[in-house]
Amino acid sequence: QVRLVESGGGLVQAGDSLRLSCAASGRTFSSYAMAWFRQAPDKEREFVATISWSGGSTHYAASVKGRFTISRDNAKNTVYLQMNSLKPEDTAVYYCAADLGFGGNVPSDFDSWGQGTQVTVSS
Repeated sequence: QVRLVESGGGLVQAGDSLRLSCAASGRTFSSYAMAWFRQAPDKEREFVATISWSGGSTHYAASVKGRFTISRDNAKNTVYLQMNSLKPEDTAVYYCAADLGFGGNVPSDFDSWGQGTQVTVSS
């Protein structure tokens, strides 16, 4: 598994943008599919976006498609989530996840998790 640390969360207003980062430490970061999930209080963890190890394939939840962009920089061992046009319903703790394989879109598809970063969007 790989160690993951999220950063970049904060308090913003609706319509604002925010960029999350997930720094990974491990010898084989480039071999991992990466993803972002989010979890609001008393809610189940929800898929947001995923990216293949090469960065050539991405997938987004319908709720964020067109607003969020996932990307990765393997040279920096970092994955990003650019969030534009934020809405109050985007408020959640955002988690970075990694899978030594092809990943997926449910939490059980991923082997490693960060501790999360809080994103709060005011109306």
